[in-house]
Amino acid sequence: MKGILGRKLGMTQVFTIDGALIPVTVVEVKPNVVLQKKTKETDGYEAVQVGYEDVKEHRANKPAKGHAAKADTAPKKFIREFRYDEMLNLEVGAEIKADLFKAGDIVDVQGTSKGHGYNGTIVRNNGHQGPRSHGGSKNIRHQGSLATNGRNNGVINKGTAMPGHYGCETTTNQNLTVIKVDAEEGYILVKGNVPGPRKGLVTIHTTVKPVKETAPVELISYKGVSVEEELEKVDETINAELAGK
Repeated sequence: MKGILGRKLGMTQVFTIDGALIPVTVVEVKPNVVLQKKTKETDGYEAVQVGYEDVKEHRANKPAKGHAAKADTAPKKFIREFRYDEMLNLEVGAEIKADLFKAGDIVDVQGTSKGHGYNGTIVRNNGHQGPRSHGGSKNIRHQGSLATNGRNNGVINKGTAMPGHYGCETTTNQNLTVIKVDAEEGYILVKGNVPGPRKGLVTIHTTVKPVKETAPVELISYKGVSVEEELEKVDETINAELAGK
């Protein structure tokens, strides 16, 4: 397994050569730098510590500067650890780029979900409204009875569905397919949506599901070719498939 840090930029769509539309999320992946290698002898476990996104020197404290200096790099804004076998051979100071993954890889993407502020129990917990019939109950959007008296002396159990802060939780979307990787431009296209707001930090790592990769799809390329020519190729492909049927 392997992993890398990036920032979610937003969603767009791409087209395959047979005309299929694929919704994708664009993840900006600047080079990740290995800051430290942890071993069983010194730390009790094996891991690779990775830093992402430089911080200005005057905004970093002395410990952060000294830690980054060992890897001959600038202090980093985000630091995460990966306990993956495929990354343990990386040395301190090595750069990890977007080409760590390739088109067709199946990944899990972890991020912090969007914050929605204070919400009621219906929005926050997907609850049901009360009866709206004429002359019926006025408890339409309230949380209802907590049913605690006589059971546990009026103590509210932890996890009870109540109003409160909604969102800003660590969320993982599993089984997503990498559609395209561009290490030069520094981005990865992931099929579907990923957690978090725009410019939010996300972690892309190999999926925990059994299937780790699939056949990559061929996308339409508009470099040096007019859109009309590409559309003609799509029409030819579709007509050939229809003729085969």
